[in-house]
Amino acid sequence: MTRFCITCAALLLVLSGCGSDGAIGVGNISDVVSTPATGAGGGSTPVPQMTYQVWFTRSDQLWPVMRSAPRTPAVGATAVADLLAGPSIDESANGVGSAVPSGTHLLGLNIAGGTATVDLSSEFESGEGARSMTERLAQVVYTLTQFPTVKRVVFHLDGQPVTVFSNPGVALDRPQTRHDYEGVLPVIAVITPDAGQEVPSPVTVSGLANVFEANVSVEILDSDGHVIAHDSTTASCGTGCWGTFSLDLPYQVDQKQVGIVVVHDDDAAGSGTYPHEVRVPVVLVP
Repeated sequence: MTRFCITCAALLLVLSGCGSDGAIGVGNISDVVSTPATGAGGGSTPVPQMTYQVWFTRSDQLWPVMRSAPRTPAVGATAVADLLAGPSIDESANGVGSAVPSGTHLLGLNIAGGTATVDLSSEFESGEGARSMTERLAQVVYTLTQFPTVKRVVFHLDGQPVTVFSNPGVALDRPQTRHDYEGVLPVIAVITPDAGQEVPSPVTVSGLANVFEANVSVEILDSDGHVIAHDSTTASCGTGCWGTFSLDLPYQVDQKQVGIVVVHDDDAAGSGTYPHEVRVPVVLVP
């Protein structure tokens, strides 16, 4: 049984399909209110924020986390900069990593006609291994194609177009789309809640899945491992295609405690275990 414990930012998502050629993206840029900033008159005004995905890796697969930053028209460059900076300490502690080499810099980003042309420093090509090369390309493609204005990505290194990438010889002679990298996606990816997040009832559980008949089940376990809430939903697509899912699940506890949100598919084979399961530790509150 595959078990994952994921860290991603604890933000409410609006789930929608976007990205390359009908591929599913989870989450749109949305305004949230951050810590108020002090104005000239001593008062406070909300600072508009934007939320967006950054695609890292976990267990040799792509893994999305959420980031927030002050709203800017250059959200694509902001997302790529966060990607190049790597996962946070907490994310790393929960197994999130990156195939992007340290020291890679963003030299430029231009978006026109649905194509993002990203110019990265030559460090992006360093290292070896076909899997690593595929993953780092996929990280950039998925991070950029979450935005409705980006359908495909063209890679440049140090200002020069790339047609063959690195020693394994990954062909980049055409713009890259999400479909080119579906082989490195997990079966179930949970975007919210965040690992370790305090989650009042009801808790919003959202993400993406490619599971049998699109059936997704969610359970909440208390500190003793007892199921205190459960429900199921269907992803927007399944059985060979990626879909988004979101479920608000109410629960009740008498005191604050550590719990687990479990997301899994169906035991279609009748083996007594779920083929794919994600476990996210959270803090349950009365």
